[in-house]
Amino acid sequence: MSSIKSKNVSRENKNAIIGGVLYLVATPIGNLSDISERALKVLSNVDFIAAEDTRNTGKLLAYFGISKPMVSYFEHNKRERGEIILEKLKNGESCALVTDAGTPAISDPGEDLVKLCAENNVTVTSIPGCCAVINALALSALPTGRFCFEGFLSTNKNERFSRLNEIKNDRRTTIFYEAPHKLRKTLEDILSAFGDRKISLCRELTKLNEEIIRTTLSGAISYYTENDPRGEYVLVIEGCDDASIKECAFWVDMSLEEHVEHYINGGLKKMDAIKATAKDRGLPKNEVYKEINS
Repeated sequence: MSSIKSKNVSRENKNAIIGGVLYLVATPIGNLSDISERALKVLSNVDFIAAEDTRNTGKLLAYFGISKPMVSYFEHNKRERGEIILEKLKNGESCALVTDAGTPAISDPGEDLVKLCAENNVTVTSIPGCCAVINALALSALPTGRFCFEGFLSTNKNERFSRLNEIKNDRRTTIFYEAPHKLRKTLEDILSAFGDRKISLCRELTKLNEEIIRTTLSGAISYYTENDPRGEYVLVIEGCDDASIKECAFWVDMSLEEHVEHYINGGLKKMDAIKATAKDRGLPKNEVYKEINS
């Protein structure tokens, strides 16, 4: 089991940079003032930095007067570079992993590097900071206690609709990323699958042109029919309510008898099938029992 404690970090020196450790360093998503003191210390003291785009990270480092060796690590070279980074870590070097903006390994190829390190007993620790998902959720004015993050939807039409249909009945607040040139089509597809719901569209978070639009899916489509989408978006959409779930339920056109029979055919005993039917419909099980035995 990998552990920071296994690296003999004393309580007094818990912020020391240790060889053989991968540091996941969150970087600003727009406002450079959001970088943490700890993040700057790690970036300044690790042996090397693995970056999604070394040019973007180079600008960030230059702004803060940091100069470090960098290796590119992104979606199309992650397998090869992951092995190289792992070997360096095994040889006792320390590495900071950064993405272009926000927290690495969240909807990001960094998750593969974390997995690789875990499989090889290499210690990984996280330097927390900016995360567009959490920032947008907090600003959305939608329920935040339970949520799911879906990242970017597939550009493949069949995969996209399959995924939307899988999650359309989820009661949790749902969050997507989207690029401006795909926004209109994505809003239309989500409306088609989910029906009209509340949505908060968060763009250019922490930047000068930050904007939070709280409306409905149909309202967002109408707005962006007349206005061009600009900047990267985080879409925060309210979860499905009980009424909508029932409208979309597999049993909506079944009689009580057919509903119970469905579960019996699936292997449940009669009383268990009655309980499952009652739960689906929000009815007392005694009422279902009386109805099918009358």
